[in-house]
Amino acid sequence: MILSNSGRAPRIGSTLVMAWWAILCSACTSTATKEPAAGSQVDVQHSVGFTITESAKIAEQSRADYDEAMILLQQNRLDEGVDLLEMVVDAAPALSAPRIDLGIALRRTGDTEAAEKHLLLALESSPQHAIAHNELGILYRETGRFQDARRSYEAALDVYPNYHYARRNLAVLCDLYLGDLQCAMDNYESYMTTVFTDKEVSMWMADLENRLKETKR
Repeated sequence: MILSNSGRAPRIGSTLVMAWWAILCSACTSTATKEPAAGSQVDVQHSVGFTITESAKIAEQSRADYDEAMILLQQNRLDEGVDLLEMVVDAAPALSAPRIDLGIALRRTGDTEAAEKHLLLALESSPQHAIAHNELGILYRETGRFQDARRSYEAALDVYPNYHYARRNLAVLCDLYLGDLQCAMDNYESYMTTVFTDKEVSMWMADLENRLKETKR
């Protein structure tokens, strides 16, 4: 999943379940592997160090459509990718990975209403899906629903506290959009314990520390 914004706005936050976004977003890849007789198992592997595995019966054509959709999204052929993902979602409505990727793609096209619908449906079937929560947070931030964005990022972190994309997204949200400087500092610090080196965030933290000192005078 990817992200784009001006200035400091989240440059980390999305994690296209298959990996085409790349900055705020992410660095996740999702693959589907054939499972004998029982159907197909979809493993979503994330650079943040955890794997979400879903099992469902999926027709070979749907699996092929999903793989092709991921290629199209990587090529930024969003409309074509969306069309294929919609077919996969129709064929396997309970599977969250295609819905999340569809939500990300729709957000990228500007159809935030449809994007939100699919992300919420993904959470209905997988309430503890950290990526879905994080993606919903990005969508809420982009549409000005900052408190909802905060709740979504926090929900992602409740599931996986070391999910550093969501951690940085939350820090930026608190810093630039909510004016909650202590929340921003706490989450930048937590982010750095996982990432260790991020020169950009280090600069932001130095600036934030000065602003925090000013508020205490």
